[in-house]
Amino acid sequence: MRLVGPAGEQVGIVAIGEALRLAQDSDLDLVEVAPMARPPVCKLMDYGKFKYETAQKARESRKNQVLTVIKEMKLRPKIDPHDYETKKGHVVRFLKAGDKVKITIMFRGREQSRPELGFRLLQRLGEDVSDLGFVESSPKQDGRNMIMVLAPHKNAADLKRAAGSKPADAADADATAES
Repeated sequence: MRLVGPAGEQVGIVAIGEALRLAQDSDLDLVEVAPMARPPVCKLMDYGKFKYETAQKARESRKNQVLTVIKEMKLRPKIDPHDYETKKGHVVRFLKAGDKVKITIMFRGREQSRPELGFRLLQRLGEDVSDLGFVESSPKQDGRNMIMVLAPHKNAADLKRAAGSKPADAADADATAES
């Protein structure tokens, strides 16, 4: 097998017994890093430390990811104007928070023969909230439902990230100032 030393230096091609003896002498582990290579490549390392560092890197990369939240709002084609305004208010709140919104229009019975009603309703909602978000996926018929996804403009998402990174003691100061 090809052996790599603890500092990354090439030791050379050695027998398995010799590699195990070197690992034992240096109080390290013999880890096979490339089993499919010809000859296989092994490295002398502290395996516990290697696993710990790998876990730390994975944790750090997860911390830097932004979680995309999709909220859902369900409507009917023959929605009352007041109910529409209420639902639109919820959509506005979600977009201001930096979340995506999936709007579903549910058709029942004979309403299925009039998909243009749902299409017009979704277009109207998209126009009403155009200052906060944009239509990410246009209205599509999906069986008995019609679906559209609205996404916030970039600045709303940035505001959400900034609010999420605000220190806890500053949030407590804001809460005490309001009361």
